[in-house]
Amino acid sequence: MSLLHKLGIVGARTLAKAVYPRAIGWGHTYGPSVSLDTPVPVECAEVTRYSIGLKEFLWSLDGFTHGTMLDLGPVSQTTTSFFIERGFRACSCDLLRAWKEFRTGEAQLLESAVGGTLTPPELTPEIREERFLQRALPYRENSLDAILLWDRLDYLEPAMVAPVVTALSGMLASGGVIFALFNSRKPGTFRRYRVVDSLTLQMLPANEAVSFQRIFQNREIQDLFPHYRRARSFVSRDQLREVLFIK
Repeated sequence: MSLLHKLGIVGARTLAKAVYPRAIGWGHTYGPSVSLDTPVPVECAEVTRYSIGLKEFLWSLDGFTHGTMLDLGPVSQTTTSFFIERGFRACSCDLLRAWKEFRTGEAQLLESAVGGTLTPPELTPEIREERFLQRALPYRENSLDAILLWDRLDYLEPAMVAPVVTALSGMLASGGVIFALFNSRKPGTFRRYRVVDSLTLQMLPANEAVSFQRIFQNREIQDLFPHYRRARSFVSRDQLREVLFIK
C-alpha cells in the first residue's frame, strides 16, 4: 500500500488567520508560518474548518454516478442534502448510539433470561459482534461507494473497532473511499460533524454521554486498513488527523 502525503490546511471562524501545516511523513506536520504556541480553539461552541481531506474525498468520488454514501455520525440534514444534490443515495447510522442501544438491549435481554422469562442470548464476543453488525449495518458486500467514518473509532469500545472496520471494508465497493478522522489528543468535548460545502466542515459539540476510548498511533491506523490500495493522511494544527482510505 502506498501512502501519499499532501499539504493540509485548517481554518476556523474564530481564528484571526488560517494555519497552513505541511506534511512530513505519516502523521507529522509543522506550520512554518505559525509559531508552535498558536492557539487553535477546538472546543468552541462551533468551529468551521477548511478540510483538504474532505476536498480530496469528494475528488476521489468524482467518477461515481448514483453512488451510495453512508454517514456513521448523528444524522445531519445539511450533510445528507449535500450528497443527495450530487446524485448520491444517502444512508446514515449513528454508530455510537446504535452500539449503546445494542448493549442496553443485550443487558435487558440477559436480565429477563436470568429471571426465567426468555432464553438467554449467546454471550460469546463473536456472536455478539455479528448480531450488532447485522442490526446496525445491514448493507450488502460491495454496496457502498463512500463512508463518512468521522472520529467514531476513537470513541468505540476497543473490542469492536476491528470488527466494525472489517465489516465496513467488505461493504465498500472497489474504488470506494472512507473518510476518517483521528484525534491526536483527547478532545474536551464529543463533537458531531457537518459537511457545509466541498471544502468546509463544521464541528459542533454534542451533549451526549460518550466516553473517549483511545488515541490511535500511526501504525495502528495503518494496520486497521491493510488492504486498501491508497491511503492519504492530512494532519492539521488542531490535532485532528484526516485520513482517506481508497479501496
